Amino acid sequence: MNEKNKLPRGMVGADATPPTQAATSAREAWRVFGIMAEFVEATERLASIRPAVSIFGSARVAKDSETYRLTEEIARLLSDAGFSVVSGGGPGVMEAANKGAFEGKSLSIGLNIQLPHEQKANHYQDISQSFRHFFARKYMFVKVAAAYVVMPGGFGTLDELLEALTLIQTGKSPRIPLILVGSDFWRGMLDWFRDQLVREGMINPEDMDLIQVIDEPERVVAAIFDHYEARGFDRLPEEHELLLNL
Repeated sequence: MNEKNKLPRGMVGADATPPTQAATSAREAWRVFGIMAEFVEATERLASIRPAVSIFGSARVAKDSETYRLTEEIARLLSDAGFSVVSGGGPGVMEAANKGAFEGKSLSIGLNIQLPHEQKANHYQDISQSFRHFFARKYMFVKVAAAYVVMPGGFGTLDELLEALTLIQTGKSPRIPLILVGSDFWRGMLDWFRDQLVREGMINPEDMDLIQVIDEPERVVAAIFDHYEARGFDRLPEEHELLLNL
């Protein structure tokens, strides 16, 4: 380093930091506190929500579509069976899930995300929790869920599906039912999993057993009850520990 470009001896830390960089560092620090507050608030509000089913799906599904109708029916059956239903709180599949649960006997919960477009909270929520950060929101979907029901959707739905699938596959979260609804919609993806991922050794053949494909609403509910029949819905100590370290 040229002598004239060297910092004066002892000029370290804040004294060596340009004003704009210091301001950016301060904003980043406050952002961390905001993220922590988001986690704490959501955890406290949803701590008693048991058992619950997280339903994922597209915000772009029309109200008069078969997917909307099917989602609403599944959510109502789950709600009447004693499950709180958790959705992303927006339109489309999320609205159908909240609407079905809202008309049932159990709680309808929306985990809303603040987005520049598409996301507008629906009116069928007993509990509405707002998030600025996707990862905090996804954590709560996982934390409260006794099962996942995944309806047709786009990139956001695939992100949530693969996140849940990865956590189960790697043992970072308990193995719970992960049900895809819409066999025609999901067939191509599942064929690719088998033909490419399994064949190339990217996943094990038994990893495909983590996924169930069920189209009938009554069978969706029955599959969740079947999973918990022998053990009940209370989390086992080791499952609780897993979620604490998620």
